[in-house]
Amino acid sequence: MSAAPRKPAAPAARDHTDEAEHAADAAQAAPDAETPAKVPPGVRAIKKYPNRRLYDTRTSSYITLSDVKDMVMSCEPFAVVDAKTGDDITRSILLQIILEEESAGMPMFTTHALAQIIRFYGHTMQGLMGNYLEKNIQSFIDLQASLTENSVLKMQQPLMQNFMGGYMEQSRQMFSQMQEQMAKQTETLMGNLGAGLTPKK
Repeated sequence: MSAAPRKPAAPAARDHTDEAEHAADAAQAAPDAETPAKVPPGVRAIKKYPNRRLYDTRTSSYITLSDVKDMVMSCEPFAVVDAKTGDDITRSILLQIILEEESAGMPMFTTHALAQIIRFYGHTMQGLMGNYLEKNIQSFIDLQASLTENSVLKMQQPLMQNFMGGYMEQSRQMFSQMQEQMAKQTETLMGNLGAGLTPKK
């Protein structure tokens, strides 16, 4: 009586631990990782590998964008670097978080506002606009912090008016600076055009 045919052995389960995956990724990035990223002391270093995974060097584990968002919310200093090139890509990761939040159903920016921001890229006022937005956001954060600190006192109307008045005045000053800068650039541009149109003798 012939023996029953053997069943093919089931492939062994792949035991990919975080450490093994990190080692594989590190090996893949090794040719371009001779110069380590310069992350300041006390700043949490996050590495992004070619497979788009984020590796937290502090906890020696992979993390997600949600974990990075938690770091932002807790005001923990961190930097995301490309494991292959060593470039700082923190801004691109933060933009990804903003994109996810904007797509989650409660967007902060309207389509019109985003279109207006895009139009400033490549414009002579791009740098000034960025500075204007950053200062306004910081002023709003400072105002929010002041309101929180004084919430126990059940802020009286005059105090509230002072906070809002200071915020509006600072915003007005920054807008005035933008207008002055725009006027100077327009004057320079028109002067250059006038010089170019003057017939040569």
